[in-house]
Amino acid sequence: MKDSLPVPARIGVRAGRRAHARDKAPPGEPRAIGYLYLLPALLVYGAFVLLPLGHSVLLSFYEWDGITEGTWIGLSNYQDLIADPQTRAAFLHSLVLILFYSVLPVAIGLLLAALISRTDLRGLTWFRTILFLPQVVPLVVVAVIWSYIYAPGAGPLNEGLRAAGLDGLTRSWLGDFSWALPSVGLIGTWVQYGLCMVLFIAGVQKIPTSLYDAARVDGAGPGHEFLAVTLPNLRNEIAVALTLTIIASLRNFDLVYLTTKGGPGNATSVPAFEVYNQAFEVGQVGFASAIGVVLALVIFAITGVVNRIAEARE
Repeated sequence: MKDSLPVPARIGVRAGRRAHARDKAPPGEPRAIGYLYLLPALLVYGAFVLLPLGHSVLLSFYEWDGITEGTWIGLSNYQDLIADPQTRAAFLHSLVLILFYSVLPVAIGLLLAALISRTDLRGLTWFRTILFLPQVVPLVVVAVIWSYIYAPGAGPLNEGLRAAGLDGLTRSWLGDFSWALPSVGLIGTWVQYGLCMVLFIAGVQKIPTSLYDAARVDGAGPGHEFLAVTLPNLRNEIAVALTLTIIASLRNFDLVYLTTKGGPGNATSVPAFEVYNQAFEVGQVGFASAIGVVLALVIFAITGVVNRIAEARE
């Protein structure tokens, strides 16, 4: 009977038997092998991330100065966190910094990516490299440079304002209660926009040119072309850029510590700085752990919302 079948039919029968044999293979084998490959990375991640995070959660239920024996106080640290105006202000400051660390860099990155993708000039690679340079400069160096730029006496910013006849605008930028936080935020904008630009340029390069050609045939100008073609196709890149920059803004410690140390007063204090201050300056390790846990939850919540919005629009 089998020999009477034509050759294509016999080949099809054999292929079906092989597929059936694969379906009857012991379930879970490939997945188990995959987990074995992931195991070393999972062990390292668990040892250096999950265990410290769990230990911080445990410490947040204790009153502990880091030296003597701790005392279990339950949720008192979290209650004190909510009641403490200085800590609440630190979280509000971090939300303000999202505008400077995330929203402005994404907007600038989109603008630069749109301009660069439409320009064909010699030396454009060097131009992109220069624009990306702030992203690779160590934050310690960034803080020193901008502290010099913002210097109240002979700092370049104030000197430039005086040269332009705008003496009334000069001030101690990092020592002014109203301008210290925006000044630190602008440093973050300068650092982050290069990352956003590179992500968006890579995203623009994968957009089919036929979409731009169709938009031009329909009479779309540069602005409408950007809104109708470029922006919708950069949805995933925008979500990644927002996630990375929001995390950077909420975890910000280096720039605040090196430029203002939370001052003047508490005008630039942020949660990460408060964790350091409470743990190592005040000696309230349990309270600092509670701030760190709440900060981690805020980061998870905000980045989760960003990614859910990005996925919902696909």
